[in-house]
This record gives sequence, structure tokens and C-alpha cells, in this order.
Amino acid sequence: MLPSPNGLRVLAVDDVPLALTELCRLLRAAPEVGEVVAADDPLSALRSIQGDRFDAVFLDISMPGLDGVELASLLAKLSEPPVIVFVTAHEEHAVTAYGIGAVDYLLKPVRAERLAMALAKVVRMASAGGAPVNTGAVRRPDAMAVLPVETAGRTRYVRRGDVRFVEANGDYVRLHTPEGVHLVRMPISRLEEYWSDSGFLRVHRGYLVALGAIRELRSDSAGGLLAHTDLGDVPVSRRHARELREQLLRAAQTGVFDSSERGA
Repeated sequence: MLPSPNGLRVLAVDDVPLALTELCRLLRAAPEVGEVVAADDPLSALRSIQGDRFDAVFLDISMPGLDGVELASLLAKLSEPPVIVFVTAHEEHAVTAYGIGAVDYLLKPVRAERLAMALAKVVRMASAGGAPVNTGAVRRPDAMAVLPVETAGRTRYVRRGDVRFVEANGDYVRLHTPEGVHLVRMPISRLEEYWSDSGFLRVHRGYLVALGAIRELRSDSAGGLLAHTDLGDVPVSRRHARELREQLLRAAQTGVFDSSERGA
């Protein structure tokens, strides 16, 4: 991917507003840069990259939902991946960053002279044709097939296919799986956006449920509707009841009631 004659098109990604603002300011002041687009979370960044062209992505590492290393790994699978530069406060991630093909690694707070060095590397890489192209089958990255869960200083990965239902918990969601309940920092509306095409349906203000996990529909003592799963009952609001019944009927008719991910 050759850089634009009007300067580099750069995507800056950081979930901390002040850090993102400062990074964008520094990038826009650089003579090599023609345009800067900001993204305040990795999923918005992925959506921007899927729908547009960027020469480089300046990417924070520690972000909720999908961290920068995982996002960079997904971008490397694109047919024309952008050049990756990590920007982070955590020096210990440098080996991992270079290992997945990042051209540079900037420590916060970023200095203008250090940014200039990174941009010089970006220009050289972009002029040479960009990051290495994946010669295998090109697939659209699925950022949400697996979610990282931080627990007591350790990271474990929960597959979407193992989740029976999702429960809102403030700025977090609780993922209900046979192995237990996992807390992830992400609003339920964001997860709904990315899982709606994978068999998950919003059935209540505070719940998403996997259609393939529903065993039957029940009535509660007050006459409300419940979607019964092997991990418990999920409340279904009156406004979502009709859509749920239609989705279940359609899934049964087409034979796609069970998620292809479950049990894989």
C-alpha cells in the first residue's frame, strides 16, 4: 500500500480521551501526515479500517474488550494491512509488539522527536508496499469471536460459542458460560452490535441471549416471558417477545438453531 501523495492517512486509537487528543495533536503537526482519524476503542478502530484505507495505525495496547496486540494481530490478516506503531505506557510489551510486525513502539508521554522517528519508519514501510501481506485466504476479521477476561492478573479467553447469555452490569457485562460467569468491561449495547449477526438477540434491556442456547419459553409467576437455558432463565421484555418468537421459528425452519461455534 503506497502512501497518499497528500501525506499519510493515520488512525489513532486510545481509550483514554486526553491521551488520544494529545496523540492526534502530535500527528497532525507532523509534516508527513495528511489526515488523522481518531478512534476511542479498538472495535471502532476495526470498523473504520474495514470501511476505509489507512497507511498506518498508532495503537494503544491496554484497552478494554480487545487489546491493541489482539487488534494488531487481526489487522495483519488483511489483504493490505496498515503499518502498526504501538503507543503505550507499558514497556514490557515491546517484545510482543515487534513480534507481530509493529515497526515501532512509543512510550507515553510521546515526544515529538520520537514520533518523527516512528513516522520516518512508517513512510519507508508504506513506500515499500506496506506490512507483509497474508498470502492465505483473506477473511474479514472477527474481533469478537473471543473475549479476553482479566482475573487476578491473568488473562483467559472466553469463546463466543460458549456464552449462553449476557447480563448487563453497569459499564460491564457478565458472560454466562458452563465454566462460570466472566466479567468484561464493555457496555451491553456494544456487544449486541457485534454479536447480533452471530445468533445473539437482545431480549431485555439488560440481557442478550444466544438463540441456540434457548431450550424453551416459559411464563413467570407474574405472567412475564422467560427464555430457559441450561444456565438459567433469561427475562424477555414485552417489546422483544415477538421478535424472539419469530427468530426462534426462523432458526428452527432453517436448521440453524444451534450455533456452529458451540462445541467446536
